[in-house]
Amino acid sequence: TLVRDTIASLVADHDVYVSHWRDARDVPLSEGTFSLDDYIAEVRGFLTLLGAESTHVVAVCQPTVPVLAAVALDAAAGRPTPKTLTLIGGPIDARVSPTQVNKLATDHSIAWFEHALTYRVPPGYPGVGRKVYPGFLQLTAFVMMKPERHFKAYLDYWAAQLIGDAPDAIAAHETFYDEYNAVLDMDARYYLDTVRLVFQEFALARGTWRVGDALVEPAAIRTTALFTIEGEHDDISGLGQTEAVHALTPNAPRHAHLVARDVGHYGLFSGRRWRTEIYPALRAFIESNA
Repeated sequence: TLVRDTIASLVADHDVYVSHWRDARDVPLSEGTFSLDDYIAEVRGFLTLLGAESTHVVAVCQPTVPVLAAVALDAAAGRPTPKTLTLIGGPIDARVSPTQVNKLATDHSIAWFEHALTYRVPPGYPGVGRKVYPGFLQLTAFVMMKPERHFKAYLDYWAAQLIGDAPDAIAAHETFYDEYNAVLDMDARYYLDTVRLVFQEFALARGTWRVGDALVEPAAIRTTALFTIEGEHDDISGLGQTEAVHALTPNAPRHAHLVARDVGHYGLFSGRRWRTEIYPALRAFIESNA
């Protein structure tokens, strides 16, 4: 839901295909777990289905890492790769400019994350018994990064309700939080894989990541142009974390990088600055590599 504005901009100029998640609480245990390796396999399958050589890929935040891995694995295997790959505000190398999110991962063991933040789906759902990182905990983590901002938003909303004015502001608040609060449960395996490999071991940046028997080698990418976009005030993926991909991909045919000044994490792919400054730069990059 957070990338709705991203998709709305893209669809004005492109045919757009979006990976869609099922809520893990609705997936029976009989279907097995869903790992980070599974996600990468899904992305590789999507690229094959769409025809990678005629596809432009955009990854926002955490998926930048597995999507880059998928493209690198395809390149190493001699399979077609996308025309362009745009990575927006993602932790390619979370050692750079660590944020509170990064420090949380390095301050606790993976066992702590499993014990404190994953739970079994209760009776009443098809996925009863499945271990998940619950949506309500994800939402709590989002809110606690900027509690004063959310408190003020609700204070203004309640004041407007009491006074009975500003109907547009009330509607905008309700629309935003209906989206913001719609967080699904995530399979615990995927979540814990991500914490360990991306935020604790930095396996991609260190060149130690294996998916199955294959080493993830971004240097194998030779036909995909790379564009990275970062926010000057991103408090989730620190400045420089996404740009780090360029040093890992010396053989890519083209590199481009944009730092959006005075922009935080969500402003990179949603809101006025996304629509008037960032998306036009992305559109131009895609057009120049069509």
